[in-house]
Amino acid sequence: KEHSMKKVKAALLGLDNPHSVAHLKTLQQLPEVDSVLIWSEREELQASLEEASREKIESVGTNLTSVLTDDDVHFVITCLRNDQSADVCIRVLEAGKHVIAEKPIGLTAAEVQRVVQTAEALGLKLGVFYGRRYIPVVCQAKKIVEQGILGTLISAELRMLTTQVRFRDPDYWLFKKPHSGGGMLSWLGCHYVDIIRYVSGEEIVSVSAEVATRNGEDIDVEDVAVLSFRLASGAVGVLHVGYVMALSGGGYHNIGGYDTYVGLNGQGGRLHWSSDGTPSRLQVESDHPDWSAAPKRQFDYTLSSSLSYGGVHGEIFVQDFLRATWGEREVPASGKDALQVARVVEAAYESSESGQRVQIPTE
Repeated sequence: KEHSMKKVKAALLGLDNPHSVAHLKTLQQLPEVDSVLIWSEREELQASLEEASREKIESVGTNLTSVLTDDDVHFVITCLRNDQSADVCIRVLEAGKHVIAEKPIGLTAAEVQRVVQTAEALGLKLGVFYGRRYIPVVCQAKKIVEQGILGTLISAELRMLTTQVRFRDPDYWLFKKPHSGGGMLSWLGCHYVDIIRYVSGEEIVSVSAEVATRNGEDIDVEDVAVLSFRLASGAVGVLHVGYVMALSGGGYHNIGGYDTYVGLNGQGGRLHWSSDGTPSRLQVESDHPDWSAAPKRQFDYTLSSSLSYGGVHGEIFVQDFLRATWGEREVPASGKDALQVARVVEAAYESSESGQRVQIPTE
């Protein structure tokens, strides 16, 4: 029987996260998942499920041990506050379950590393929700770079702007450093750190950064960050992230509340995309011989709609994680990817505080 036709039981741990219900919807959409256990530390958070379908939900409770001792649970999605995430992930792994975790997995790179090492020691799969890797535009861009269409990389430019803190509940745990570990850069900018790593196929080896808190809200984490960085090949790049938009409405599930841009420049050409939501158009130009008949090209995608976290590409991302647990492929975004992103974010904070460029370990 095909592995992809297996039916498994999953668990969702944590409801105090902007993505919790969306992850539940993903599990409900996947044909491979036939039932879901939900754990929440606090009973009052279970009210967040009122609008959700009850489909596939086997139980909702506050007893984590009962979830982890259920031998039928094949994998777990952890969707926790950042200061709780690493310890719970380790408990899940020690219970013999595969884990796909909300980023950044831990408060610090050291915490993330502890989870990575635990998964490796136990021979279990550890994934992280860097699902933007599966957006068709991003997949196409990665292929173009891999094919050498741009030639040797020169530079990269990335931007991720979204709605201001005042539209996002400034009292929420994301804006309290003891609970979150960091602000805009560690919560949303991290996706774009991962995208440049993924599309370029290179690690960021040094960073110089400035972070600031400029929204006028009573928060103790940064709401804007600007990074300059160097890739392993010597190519350089910039990343600007911020909660800066005043006229684009509400907080976490506002599709139009973004302004994003990613561009890569090479000796033989360039590619770029921009969007106010999920990007659906990639523009490329190249002097590569294989492109001589049409040196400028545009790739347009009509994206399927889905209630799942990240849409249909988010479903495929979790399906591929499941396939990895069955030994059919590699994890689509691994704990090691989360660790490398966490190192970059931490280096940016260190650079902003010290005024010095910071080298980043890649081992």
